[in-house]
Amino acid sequence: MAILNNIRKRGIFLIIIIAMALFAFVLSGVFGNGSNSPKGESNIATVNDVDITREDFMQKVEGVQRSLGPNNATNQAMNIVWERELRRVLLEEQYLALGLTAERAQISNALSVSLANNPTFQNEIGVFSEMKMQKYIANAKIAADAGDRQAYQAWIDFEQSTANTILENNYYNLVKGGLITTLVDGEQEHHFQNDKININFIQIPYSKIADEDVTITDAEIETYVRSHAKDFEVDPQVDIQYVSYNEDPSQEDIDAAKDDTSKLIDPLAKTTDYEEFVNANSEITYTDRWYLKNDLPVLIADDVMVLELNAIHGPYKDGGTYNLVKVFEKRQMADSAKARHILIRYQGLSTAPQDVVRSKEDARKLADSILSVAKKDRSKFESLAADFSEDLSNKDKGGDLGYFGPGRMVPEFNNFVFDNNAGDIGVVETDFGIHIVDIEELKNIQDAIKLASIVKSIQASEKTINDVFSKASKFELATKEGDFNELANENGATVKPVNKIGELDATIPGVGNNRSIVSWAFNEDTKIGDVKRFNITNGYVIAQLTRRNPKGLLSIAESSTTVTPILRNEKKAKMIRESITATEIIEVAKNQNVTVKSASALTMSSPTIAGGGTEPKVVGVAFGTKVGETTKLIDGVNGVYMVKVLSINIAPSLDNYSSFANQLNAQVTPTVRSKVFDALKNAADIEDNRADFY
Repeated sequence: MAILNNIRKRGIFLIIIIAMALFAFVLSGVFGNGSNSPKGESNIATVNDVDITREDFMQKVEGVQRSLGPNNATNQAMNIVWERELRRVLLEEQYLALGLTAERAQISNALSVSLANNPTFQNEIGVFSEMKMQKYIANAKIAADAGDRQAYQAWIDFEQSTANTILENNYYNLVKGGLITTLVDGEQEHHFQNDKININFIQIPYSKIADEDVTITDAEIETYVRSHAKDFEVDPQVDIQYVSYNEDPSQEDIDAAKDDTSKLIDPLAKTTDYEEFVNANSEITYTDRWYLKNDLPVLIADDVMVLELNAIHGPYKDGGTYNLVKVFEKRQMADSAKARHILIRYQGLSTAPQDVVRSKEDARKLADSILSVAKKDRSKFESLAADFSEDLSNKDKGGDLGYFGPGRMVPEFNNFVFDNNAGDIGVVETDFGIHIVDIEELKNIQDAIKLASIVKSIQASEKTINDVFSKASKFELATKEGDFNELANENGATVKPVNKIGELDATIPGVGNNRSIVSWAFNEDTKIGDVKRFNITNGYVIAQLTRRNPKGLLSIAESSTTVTPILRNEKKAKMIRESITATEIIEVAKNQNVTVKSASALTMSSPTIAGGGTEPKVVGVAFGTKVGETTKLIDGVNGVYMVKVLSINIAPSLDNYSSFANQLNAQVTPTVRSKVFDALKNAADIEDNRADFY
């Protein structure tokens, strides 16, 4: 009661406190966009002032992940959706600027084409029906109004996708229309390919000057990189190194697994219900089938095939498992068979088309009649297949299925073929319908066996797992004060460096998919030299951040490999030119101790000089020089050149240059979509926040 009285006395004060707390909560929602996402962001990205919202993006990623299957990484689905969304935003911006729309008639026509082969939208004669489509939409809308929106939403998405495809095609067709090569371009290409020039030339190769005689400074590399910034731009990158502690079974664990498997030998020897025993004791379910020698693992094939009936092989170690194998049945069987069939379907089969109306009884009667005819005269089998078989893949080939091995066909079909003799004909019923089967040939009759296989994984014990955790934890703690590499060496652990990791990378070599390591390395609170332990599928990784490179230009060290040869050749070219005072090609050749060479039939489209390499600049200058004249020194790809033009043979004019114009069109058209999209992307203002969410 005393507490209640105190609350009553301070009622006004408490109300003010609660009101202020609520007000603060509301303010935090307003200024934080009501988001719990990193840095308060509510958008995955902003592209040219268009927001790609987190919620919508993540829903699409989940949808793509479902379609890819459970074994695909989130990062893969995220990248697929990112490319789609980026394309959508950039192209929609273009559609709006150009006033492009997808008209209803265009959409209807596109739908009729894409749905033409779908039985749901076909009439009685198998032709697309507008009425059927409208009926489908109406039924889906009724279901949506009743609460089941799946089908209707799928239709809306499909129709929107069709409209987007129309808009995209219209846009790219406009671009292609503006890139049509003219006859003037065709004429130029004709001359590029067919005008020919004959020259004398000298080449003073850059290799004449030793690389060590040319000094390239870091300042020169930096200046070159900055002046060619677009070629050396890089996204943020980090380097890490790590050691791993894996929860691999110890020798004690391996011995224990062998003992546990050995305990099953006696029960396996006594059992007769192999399916029940295997399913109860093995990590792989029982398979009721015949095995030939080639079907068995090489490790045990020779030993198992000579076992006595009901004998047991094992326990034997195979990778990470211990195994037992009991042979409980033997026979002779072919390793391949050749057969043909006639398939009769009936109403109700999941594999039968909707237009199949015969009953199962009628199908059986028809099959029996066909069997009777085929047995009396096997030569009629081919024509019977053409007339009656509903397996469209081979009815015109007499029902021929070719050669196949045991287990390739569904069980009922397989058993009939391999349990009977060549020349036998019979009726077999499967999930596909009723088959009239003719066994034409059985090859390579050999021993076959049935097995009961017990497979037991060798797993790390709790003691082993605890020991691994202890070692990993001690190493992590020791790195707070000691050197990472020295400690790894002392502990017998291998340090593995991983360089140039991107902000959105997901896979670490040697570790696999692990976004948590990448996110930690890029976190602004993580400093160079920091160490952290991460759980992985089979143990732990202790990682250290060793380098962080922000978005910008490649470092001098990283760009040196590319830039140094360029700058070195520029300096060598200058040194070579400064050493030459003569202007005549023969004098220069003598002075530089090189030979005057000849090259004939050079073209602008194929500027390769025999004995000189591919030199587009040199050939281009030569074509711009008059016959009999000598060029100045030319800095080429492979050295410094001087050229004397002997003759230029201009290709004769043509009445029509359309074939050359078409050649140019054929080169440009296939790349229009990718190049236009790349151009739009490069010109766009993109704020990419994906790394904050994935």
